[in-house]
Amino acid sequence: MASTSARLFGDVQISFWIPTVALTAALAIKLPSIVRMWRDPLLRAVGGLLLFACAVFVFAAPSTIAWTNRVTGVPNISAPWVYSLITALCASWLLLIIAWRNGLANRSAATRRATRWVVSVYAGVVVALWALFALADAPVERLRDLDTYYATTPFMREQILLYLLAHTVACTITARLIWNWIRTDGLDGWLRWGLRFLGVGYATNLLFDAAKLTAVTARWRGHDLDWLSTDLAPAAACVSASLVAVGFILPHTGQYLHEHWRIRLRHRHLRTLSVLMRSVSAAREPFTLRGTAELRLIRRETFIRDALLQVSRHLDENLRARSYDAALGLGVGPARAEALAAAVMLLDAVDTRRRSPEADASPSGPDTAYLLREIQAVSRALRHPDDIEAVRARATAPAESASA
Repeated sequence: MASTSARLFGDVQISFWIPTVALTAALAIKLPSIVRMWRDPLLRAVGGLLLFACAVFVFAAPSTIAWTNRVTGVPNISAPWVYSLITALCASWLLLIIAWRNGLANRSAATRRATRWVVSVYAGVVVALWALFALADAPVERLRDLDTYYATTPFMREQILLYLLAHTVACTITARLIWNWIRTDGLDGWLRWGLRFLGVGYATNLLFDAAKLTAVTARWRGHDLDWLSTDLAPAAACVSASLVAVGFILPHTGQYLHEHWRIRLRHRHLRTLSVLMRSVSAAREPFTLRGTAELRLIRRETFIRDALLQVSRHLDENLRARSYDAALGLGVGPARAEALAAAVMLLDAVDTRRRSPEADASPSGPDTAYLLREIQAVSRALRHPDDIEAVRARATAPAESASA
């Protein structure tokens, strides 16, 4: 059974560089905010977490382990080094939770004590890891199965158990608090999804600990379950790190893409009104190929508002009021009725200006605040000419009958 499972997981080559790339991307996205607001303990904790996570996967790769041992000339010195990075990563998880629960607004004595406690305990663990390695006898270099190969070796055994215990405790606390955070009200949708990925990622880390501890315990009892440590545990760690990276990337990237899509949608919805205003203004809407979506939206809005001012003297406020009543009579809601009435008035003003452009010299027309403010609603109304025609026919029918 063990050999079959080993072959199964051995066939799936999990690259340590995949989570490294994902974590580096997350760090690159967060770095500008971290540098800009360095005094924020939450951002510092996030930066430290991502930095240590990247370092863990870089130095835990078998090729990097062999390089470190060769450069230092000490067999297996990568073990305490990687274990120290994992321990520092665990401390950064707990510091992140402390910073989240308190932040800048609450730097109480209890918060400072908790921070000092985490730093002191995990710094002590790092010192103990190096001390145990110095006392141990581990002359045979092991690139992939050091935990099980030296599971029964004095001092190496304690070193392995110490880093696994520190990792399990930090992972359990972090996962539980994150899942408690998810259940709170008022969270942004993207943040909630990011926290879900973080929660699953930290929970998956417990599979890493379970696999390692089971393999080590099996060695103590004279059994061989090394595949749990050499194949399953690294795979779980890679999956966990990738999920954690997604959890940090998703809120930032998702919010950015959502905002970018909203801007592009506003720009597209204004096209109908922009095309109508081209017939009024001699100029055309400015366009640059490399302009950002925000810049193109601002230019379109500016062009539309400038053109609306040119037809403001032809606006018929009475027609707008009649059109509003007509739209309500057709069963349209107040907000849409106001937009349809403004569209009817605007189309009438454009037609009037085309027939008698010399009327531009007449006194100023009615207040254009609604048109200038609600150009999105008016543009959407213009996309439904049948509705506009129905409102216009109902609004002008009484006046035409009175004239007759």
